[in-house]
Amino acid sequence: MARIGFIGLGNMGLPMALNLLKAGHAVTGFDMSQTQVDKLVTAGGKAAANVAVAATGAEIVVTMLPAGKNVREVYLSEKGVLGAVDAGTLLIDSSTIDVESARAVAQAAEKEGLGMLDAPVSGGVGGAQAGTLTFMVGGSVDSFTRAKPILENMGKTVVHAGGAGNGQAAKICNNMILGVSMIAVSEAFVLAEKLGLDAQKLFDIASKSSGQCWSLTSYCPVPGPVPTAPSNRGYQAGFTAAMMLKDLKLSQEAARAGGAATKLGAEATAIYENYVSDGHAGQDFSGIVTFVREPRR
Repeated sequence: MARIGFIGLGNMGLPMALNLLKAGHAVTGFDMSQTQVDKLVTAGGKAAANVAVAATGAEIVVTMLPAGKNVREVYLSEKGVLGAVDAGTLLIDSSTIDVESARAVAQAAEKEGLGMLDAPVSGGVGGAQAGTLTFMVGGSVDSFTRAKPILENMGKTVVHAGGAGNGQAAKICNNMILGVSMIAVSEAFVLAEKLGLDAQKLFDIASKSSGQCWSLTSYCPVPGPVPTAPSNRGYQAGFTAAMMLKDLKLSQEAARAGGAATKLGAEATAIYENYVSDGHAGQDFSGIVTFVREPRR
């Protein structure tokens, strides 16, 4: 059993923390929402009054935060994690943020003699609840080896992507593929409609042919072919369009910084930006098919 401080108990963080409790760890949590903290306490966790209290005495600190600025503040501020933890504490940030912030915070942790990993996830709220997330982890081999058993309490696949920041790099690249492919699949189904081809027929063919991809076979954007997909429940979000837009913007920031040409990534970003601006930020990202069908910008 490990003593774990968990900071950020939102839609993803809370179920991750609950899975750590189920695995037998002692979890002390902090979030700006007292309601979320209360849910952790009800499940057997402890409440922390602030970030420093959550981190004090912890063997491992896990954070799940909205953006790079939040991660910098939580770790680097005067009353942040780095100033509160004991020597030897392992730090794991599972937020999805820019690579620069991830590496800056890891460097600051290293100066304090602390091991830190950037470990963003794939799998959405459903994966967090089921404990089937994929962790893409950046940091030292020693820190990864120590963290892996803890991450396996929250996920099914844990992959070491290399040095600090490489977990974020992997997440950004993966989600750029996902954003582009979902638009491509959506356009194909809309074209099929225009040509009089039944959606199920297209699915039966494409899912066994060269058009096969995760966006088609696991998360089909039109109702019917994949019963568990959000398209069959009014695009209730497993992964919101706003979160997809955030990740696509991160990919484009990284592309500019790295001098990479990502024309399809840039176009996908523009399309999702229009979709979100049209009032669909909270819908599942696969709902982009409705925007492809009837674009309003």
